[in-house]
Amino acid sequence: MADLFDQHDETTPQGSAPRPLADRLRPRKLSDVIGQDQVLGADAPLGVMLASGSLGSLILWGPPGVGKTTIARLLADETDLHFVQISAIFTGVPDLRKVFEAAKHRRANGQGTLLFVDEIHRFNKAQQDGFLPHMEDGTILLVGATTENPSFELNAALLSRSQVLVLERLDLADLELLAQRAEHELNRALPLDGPAREALLEMADGDGRALLNLIEQVAAWKVDGKLDTDALTTRLMKRAAKYDKSGDEHYNLISALHKSVRGSDPDAALYWFARMLEGGEDPRFLARRITRMAVEDIGLADPQAQTICLDAWQVYERLGSPEGELALAQALTYLALAPKSNAGYAAYKNARAAARKTGSEPPPKHILNAPTKLMQEQGYGEGYQYDHDAADGFSGQNYFPDGMKRGVYYSPVERGFERELKRRLDYFAKLRERRISGAE
Repeated sequence: MADLFDQHDETTPQGSAPRPLADRLRPRKLSDVIGQDQVLGADAPLGVMLASGSLGSLILWGPPGVGKTTIARLLADETDLHFVQISAIFTGVPDLRKVFEAAKHRRANGQGTLLFVDEIHRFNKAQQDGFLPHMEDGTILLVGATTENPSFELNAALLSRSQVLVLERLDLADLELLAQRAEHELNRALPLDGPAREALLEMADGDGRALLNLIEQVAAWKVDGKLDTDALTTRLMKRAAKYDKSGDEHYNLISALHKSVRGSDPDAALYWFARMLEGGEDPRFLARRITRMAVEDIGLADPQAQTICLDAWQVYERLGSPEGELALAQALTYLALAPKSNAGYAAYKNARAAARKTGSEPPPKHILNAPTKLMQEQGYGEGYQYDHDAADGFSGQNYFPDGMKRGVYYSPVERGFERELKRRLDYFAKLRERRISGAE
């Protein structure tokens, strides 16, 4: 049966059309792959699998342009498996049936199949489940590629039958090596001075395929001498930073922003704030998260922090972008430098846990109102001590349910305004102890 999904091999006629530089530089063996030693090294997962002859199904997780497709193709070469490539974007259930049927015919003839599924996370649960029997009976060896976190996007059943390998974005050293290979293939050096060359590498943003596309553009220019950074950026549009407002990058960057504030680093906080804005993030989402930081990580250590965030949020609503974003940036800077405490947050969670545990315990009768005679006869309000009548405005009575051990949920830190709150808390604790013991 003809397989409509087979990828063309090196012998496929190309006609007179020139091959893109990225295709011409595609590695021919795994040792040629740049920047993924943590996966391909001799003691790394794939190196060990290949050395032992026990390659299993894989999920390759990483950003674009780091070699997922190339690695899958070379794994097929290394293991003498027939390579078939499909994309979850363009493949439906009828197409999958054809792929599995062709793989069964190959298997009957003694030929295994490595099925590479690009963007595998785009298949729904039922489609993902459809791979399982063919993986289990050996019809296919699945290699899936995804830019999204497999923990959230792939079925547990599929993950349990696969090993997830994390591919990393290429660093500047990796990109420089790739640029040198490109120059060797083109048989000429790029017309760039040192700073411009580094700027070109940075424009690729860790994406090897993007770098080769940029190099192909630069190599086609007719220029005398070497271009500087200004000339390069004038001629070449900067590649947009990778940012998906609903995907992993969204959650990764907001986590980086929040932890930078918690770590009292205003420069890092402003950097991640700017990264999210440059990626097109809604400033209102950031305003909400910044306010949440004030509540969770600063709390009563600086009661003014929450107000500053709310004011900045309101300024943004009045001014809009980009002027209003400055107010959010200033609030963010204030939070990063404010004293930190999660004591209020922890106290709230502790109280909620205690409330769930104790169920429907009623308040002690002495703090219940008694608007009717019957309630008075039942002892409602009996023995209540009006705190304002006490000499120091503190009665020390119990306000927890009768029979319940007194809870201690709020433990302020010795930072910021909470230092004063701790002093007050300790004062009332000692006063309560004296009242209970009858010392006063």
